[in-house]
Amino acid sequence: MRRADRIFQIIQILRRSTRPVTAAALAEELEISKRTVYRDVADLMGQRVPIEGEAGLGYLLAADYDMPPLMLTPDEIEAVMLGAQWVIRRSDKILSSAARDVVAKIAAVVPEHLRPFIVEPSVGAKPTIQESEDDVDTAMLRSAIRKGRKLWLRYRTVAGEETERTVWLVILGYAESNRVLVAWCELRQSFRHFRTDRIIEVRMLDEITGLRQGELRRRWQIWHEANARFP
Repeated sequence: MRRADRIFQIIQILRRSTRPVTAAALAEELEISKRTVYRDVADLMGQRVPIEGEAGLGYLLAADYDMPPLMLTPDEIEAVMLGAQWVIRRSDKILSSAARDVVAKIAAVVPEHLRPFIVEPSVGAKPTIQESEDDVDTAMLRSAIRKGRKLWLRYRTVAGEETERTVWLVILGYAESNRVLVAWCELRQSFRHFRTDRIIEVRMLDEITGLRQGELRRRWQIWHEANARFP
């Protein structure tokens, strides 16, 4: 790895972390020695890159540090392309269109020598399995998640029973053949996963969960780890 690429990657690793990153962790990810990490970080600090911390304790990049967001490496471009291919093949038309727009925007600004990684990437998402059909407005679901709004839904269980639920949304998950709405269910007083193709009717309610941003997802992650499997 060229030194310039290595320096850039150190900034990238620090930028994506909210906690101090040790020299050992940087060295392992970049496959270099800790001595090289110490030298590179010292050089960055000398160039007034706002890195806090020191050897032995870890390094943290100031949250307000800014750098050109599209200084992409070939690996980063192909990572974006792989994700975009997967999203484009989903049945969610809004996200599919957004993924195409992202690819077009990147192609318009990257240097000419990087465009082959967009036009002919070396990676690809496997063909999509036919998804179960449903009429659920996924844009509405995503909006409810962002706003912390509750949903009322009429749902058909795997046994064919119809039930009515009020749920607090955590995340809309995309599997290979269906979508799954992860939510806290007021009826069951627990987290549940609802397949969108089994949702018969759904409405966004005016009522909000009242939790601070990220709290419901944190609780679900704790629950999920404790259960060690999807229900």
